[in-house]
This record gives sequence, C-alpha cells and structure tokens, in this order.
Amino acid sequence: MSMAATWQQSARRHPYRLLLLLVLLLALAWLFLAVWPPGFEAVFGKKKVFVSAVLNGLTLGSLYFLVACGFSLIFGLMKNVNLAHGTLYLFGGYIGYAVQDATGSWLLSIFAAFVTMAVAGALLQVTVFRRLEGQELRQVLMTIGVGLCVADIMLWIWGGGFYQVLAPSWSKGAVELPFATAVNSSGEVIYLSYSFIRLIVLAASVALGIGLWLLINRTKVGMMIRAGVDDSTMLAATGARVQILFIAVFAFGAGLTGIAGVVGGTLQSLAPGEDARFLLASLVVVIVGGMGSITGAAIGALLVGLAEQLGSVYASTYAVLVTFVIMVAVLAIRPQGIMGRR
Repeated sequence: MSMAATWQQSARRHPYRLLLLLVLLLALAWLFLAVWPPGFEAVFGKKKVFVSAVLNGLTLGSLYFLVACGFSLIFGLMKNVNLAHGTLYLFGGYIGYAVQDATGSWLLSIFAAFVTMAVAGALLQVTVFRRLEGQELRQVLMTIGVGLCVADIMLWIWGGGFYQVLAPSWSKGAVELPFATAVNSSGEVIYLSYSFIRLIVLAASVALGIGLWLLINRTKVGMMIRAGVDDSTMLAATGARVQILFIAVFAFGAGLTGIAGVVGGTLQSLAPGEDARFLLASLVVVIVGGMGSITGAAIGALLVGLAEQLGSVYASTYAVLVTFVIMVAVLAIRPQGIMGRR
C-alpha cells in the first residue's frame, strides 16, 4: 500500500485526528510567520526569543542526531554497548581542529575526523567487541576504561582549555528568514536573521537522515542490516559475511560521531567533559527514539534538542530536568521507545 493510500485510509477512519493535525499546523504557521500581538507577547515573551530558541533546538537536535544515529545502529545491530561513544565525539572534534589549524580547511577537517574515527571504530569492533560478543557487562566495563584512557591522552595533548573549530568563510554571517518578529514605527515588518552555518548543519542533517533511511529501507545492504537487527545468526546462515557487515556499520557509526565532533566544535566548543555530555545525550536520544531506528533517533534528537533550548529560555532553573522528564514519560508509556519494536 502506497503512503498516499495509507493517509487516505487513516483520514477516513480517524477524521478528527486529521482535523486536529491541520489545526496544529495552522497554529504553528501563525506562531512563526505572523507578528504576535502585544497581549500574546506579554504572556509568552518576545517572538524573536521564541523562534530563535526553536531554531537553536533544531540545530542542537541535528547535532545530537549525528552522534546518536551511529550509537543506535551499533547497539541495534550488534547489541554492542559502546560507552566510549562520547570519547569518539570529542576525539573526532580535536582531530578536526588540528587538521583545520594546519590546513585552514573546514571540509578537510570533516573528512579527516570521519576517516580517523571510522578506523578507530573498526579497531574497537575487532579488538574489543568481537572478543566480548554477548558479554554486555564486560563490554560496558571495557569501553568505560577505553574512554577514560583516551580522555586522559586527549587532556595530555590538548590540555584543559576550550577550542573552537572555525566555520568556513563562505558560511559566515546571517540569513534573513521569512519569520516576522515585529513591526517598526514606520510600519515595516522586521524579519528574523539566523546563522547561516547553523542552517547548513540543519539541512545537512536532514539530508543525511533521509539518505540513511533510504539506505536501510531501500537497498540490499540495508536489508542485510535490518536482518542482522532481527536475527544475526540466521543472517550468517544465509552466507552473508556478518563480521564484515558489523565492522562496516561500526566504522560508519563512529565516523558520523567524528563528523559530529567537528560540527559541535564549530557550533559550540571542544573541552574536557564534552565526551560525557554527548554520551549521556546519545543514551537519552536512543532510549526516547528506540534502538536501531534512524527515524526514532531523529525524533528523539529533535525532542531532546528542543526541550533543552526551550527549557533554558522559559524554565532555566529546571532546564536539565525537562529532558529526563521526556525520557521517563516515554519509558512509562512505550518502554521500547517511540519508534522501537518489541
């Protein structure tokens, strides 16, 4: 059944849901495109602050997606609990910073971080996870140890300061978006300007998410990955080279994490402790979205990113708790995650 036919059938069965969806879409369009009346701003604050927080939440969610989708695939396919995933993020960011500092190229730093972390991920899979297959507790302890050792090495090399990966010159500046924020005294509508590099990151993450979804759901390689998620033993019995598939998926997931490190170093900064922060964010995103699901990782990342940014604006005292409230609510209602399977 095609997607259009599915939508038509759902609309006939649940017309009130379709009506509710249309009302929500119209409300969102008004929130972003129209100028808020003074009474509305008196209650909810300035529109510019709200829209900026939503856009920041989307870009932060795209960064979390880059980190978490690799983690989700690795755990969903191989049941490997890699608690050194945050270390790969920070290490990739440092590698990208060093390459950009030497060459001046942001794109080359992205490539170097991807390749270096992909190789590191492949080595982890061969030397650690293959030997500890099915031993989750030992995997946890081993990857915690690896993460701590690598973190100390990074501290020794780069010290405890903050590093910023410079955005390329062609991405600097702001872009005017069609979101009206106010009307000046002459009656001219003022539109929101937003960082161009953040919009690039958001668009690239969307493109990557669509590409990964097509890869997993529309290609032979994706069919093998999904089969490995369901039953890796049966997949091996068909003659598929499961170990090579495992190495490739682990390397690709680690490479994406390296790219995320460079992107995070561009949008924010690199410093000791960022590895633990992004490991925790990845765990929350995967728990909320569901193991092994790219769509779930995207939904979870957006929810967490929006919750953090909107929480920091409207409930700064409790901003940290908002993310965990979402996680607890999902676990209580749907323990396998929003897009996870039982």
